[in-house]
Amino acid sequence: MNKTAIRIGAGLGALLIALPAMAQDLTFWSWRQEDRAQYEQFIDTFEAANPGITVTFETFEAANYNTILSTALAGGTGPDLMMVRAYGGMENVASAGYLEPLSSETIPALADFAPTALAAETMRSDQTLYAVPFASQTQLVIYNKGIFDANGIAEPQTWDELLAASQKLKDAGLMPFANGTATAWQNETIVFDLTASIMGKGFYDDLIAGKADFTDARFVEALTALKDITQYFPDGFIGLDYPSAQQLFSSGMAAMFAGGSYELATFATQNPDLELGVFAAPGKTAEDEKLVGLYYDGGYAANANGANKEAALKFLNFVASQEFGQAFANSLNNISTIPGVTFDNPLLAEVAELNKSSIPYLMLVHFRYGEPSGSVLLQAEVQKLLADQTSPEAAGKAITDGLAAWYEPFKK
Repeated sequence: MNKTAIRIGAGLGALLIALPAMAQDLTFWSWRQEDRAQYEQFIDTFEAANPGITVTFETFEAANYNTILSTALAGGTGPDLMMVRAYGGMENVASAGYLEPLSSETIPALADFAPTALAAETMRSDQTLYAVPFASQTQLVIYNKGIFDANGIAEPQTWDELLAASQKLKDAGLMPFANGTATAWQNETIVFDLTASIMGKGFYDDLIAGKADFTDARFVEALTALKDITQYFPDGFIGLDYPSAQQLFSSGMAAMFAGGSYELATFATQNPDLELGVFAAPGKTAEDEKLVGLYYDGGYAANANGANKEAALKFLNFVASQEFGQAFANSLNNISTIPGVTFDNPLLAEVAELNKSSIPYLMLVHFRYGEPSGSVLLQAEVQKLLADQTSPEAAGKAITDGLAAWYEPFKK
């Protein structure tokens, strides 16, 4: 080989060594349209630490997201990265083999996550984890501190105190609660916002152990209490949709909103002058444990058939990191699932404290794995209950009978 050829070969070798790795372009799908600005900031942080990897964030309408995602994955045009629902909402895409299995070997930080958080993104049939869980949500009561203070009302410690506070507000010409139930899923949330403490942990434990069903006296008592407290909802609340109910509260026209921790950022945006408080709706006595309803909201997953799987796993390691969890909590005002995250927002810190006494948000966590789902059944029965078309006892029986179509412990 002549010297010229040697010099050219050496030069090309040096050039190849100096070149960066091939660029890897990832697509990331989500239903969180309202969080686009924050996610683009998260992605900027990731890309700065991972030269050569770019992430394009795309959002879709929340109600149709599952259908859009599963259709794209089935057709081979799905994203490299995606948000997936938790519990039964994840299983349709996981069971079809579209999601990359995860473990603490590929995502070491997962070893420190709470088992209940990981369970939300784990396929029941094979106990395989498919997503990094991203947030917990809490069902509770949000209240306007200014209205409470002006009317000499403290956070109620018993159910009777909650009723008395509501009556005092009504007598003062104020709306005690802003809630409406025209939006179907609100018929479900108000059950756990307001009556988790009345159901109690004992009912939950017995239900999951197969020792109780929804005809149980503790669940019937919870529905009875729910029916009673709706006398303090707005006039015509059955025809009041979710956005309108939110506006009633954020405008200062109502003192309380039975809702989720996910409402806090919305209310702060709608009315920055609101001073908000939160509490767990109490049980019958002051000694009853005050419980909130808790669930995990979704997770980050990778496409099992993606072309850039190594880069996708790097991103999943990023979103499992404490650095990301802290940024998530600070910018989205949400409870990150990542261990060690602290909360600059004192209201969020209070929610995290309330989470220490909780029961799972039942229908989502345990009864969305078959048809008819527990959510569909509960929403329909509560709607009928509040319209005086059924009784708490009959509602409990209808829910139990409906679930018996697929839930083995309820089959006779």
